Amino acid sequence: MQQADIIEGIKGKYFQKFGETSNPDKVRTFRSPGRINLIGEHTDYNNGFVLPASVDKAVYFVIEPREDDQVILHAADLDETYTFNVNDLSKPDQAWSHYQLGIIEQIYKKGLKIGGFQTTFGGDVPVGAGLSSSAALECCLLFALNELFDLGLDRFNIVKMSQKAENEYVGVQCGIMDQFASAFGKEESVIRLDCRSLEYEYFPFPMQDYLLVLCDTSVKHSLASSEYNTRRLECEKGISILKKYYPDIESLRDVTPEIVAEHKDELGDPVNRRCKFITEEIQRVQDACDLLVEGNLVEFGQKMYATHQGLQHEYEVSCPELDFLVDQTINDPAVLGARMMGGGFGGCTINLVKKEAVDDFEQKMKAAYLQAYQIDLPCYKVKITTGTEEIL
Repeated sequence: MQQADIIEGIKGKYFQKFGETSNPDKVRTFRSPGRINLIGEHTDYNNGFVLPASVDKAVYFVIEPREDDQVILHAADLDETYTFNVNDLSKPDQAWSHYQLGIIEQIYKKGLKIGGFQTTFGGDVPVGAGLSSSAALECCLLFALNELFDLGLDRFNIVKMSQKAENEYVGVQCGIMDQFASAFGKEESVIRLDCRSLEYEYFPFPMQDYLLVLCDTSVKHSLASSEYNTRRLECEKGISILKKYYPDIESLRDVTPEIVAEHKDELGDPVNRRCKFITEEIQRVQDACDLLVEGNLVEFGQKMYATHQGLQHEYEVSCPELDFLVDQTINDPAVLGARMMGGGFGGCTINLVKKEAVDDFEQKMKAAYLQAYQIDLPCYKVKITTGTEEIL
């Protein structure tokens, strides 16, 4: 479905819901995209680099201020409504509303005030596919409230407050990459984000001849959250060992693959393999950016494969379904690169595919996955687009 059709659909549901109380002149529409990450997995909590981009799957808010202190949230995709007083931030049973309440809480924690508002929201970011629909939702609402109530926030404020809303109110300890990519996206560009300093730089990612295709395994193995925490602890253990020799080390960002190799016996297994992957992946992001400057997408694709191999064998956060999908692409001349994307144990693979071959690629992948796992494989073609904005 085209963006214009999605917007019209959500606007239609807004006026169906709020027609009698609405002043059409005050109704505004905002968009915030989902994100992909090209290279740089699990490097964020090690203070490394990531290489995300915002995509043409987005969350939309149709929103209008009210004369009273009431907030009415209408989830178009669920056809559910939650109403509350703007000063009452107690946690409701409806889990989907926690993200919006978390945003309002962050506004108050900043010493700012808003009035009541009513909104219908929805979009086409697939939930659970690793495109960070929650970050898109948070950034979109905060951006909209900033405009509606003249809060004076810049994009950095919006990113940091959106992350805090998820950390503090929702209770998910996400890094900052998702919100950053959603708010700062730029068409046909990827963002190299330094997760330590939050310095960022855009690199060209031309899409004339290629498309990015996400293949969604439709599985999420129960290991995901516990193993994620274990990986963080294993990285911290590696740092504590290496600190004895290099006291200035604060994170794996400060470590080279050569240092890891030098101390591999003392690090032991699996900590050595975890540290090896992270230090190589941080370097891989830097190398990948150099390749983009050269316009060398063929070698860039090889970096994607190298990332997957590391995630599969050294960081051990892949799963059979993800490995199967990547394996299907290795001898396909239409595919430049493929890897699992996200935390692991399910979710999507991201594939860099020649544009003219995309339909054949999807058919082949769907047939192979259905035969192997008896699961219909959702595929999403994505383009790299601009970040959070008002739709005028």
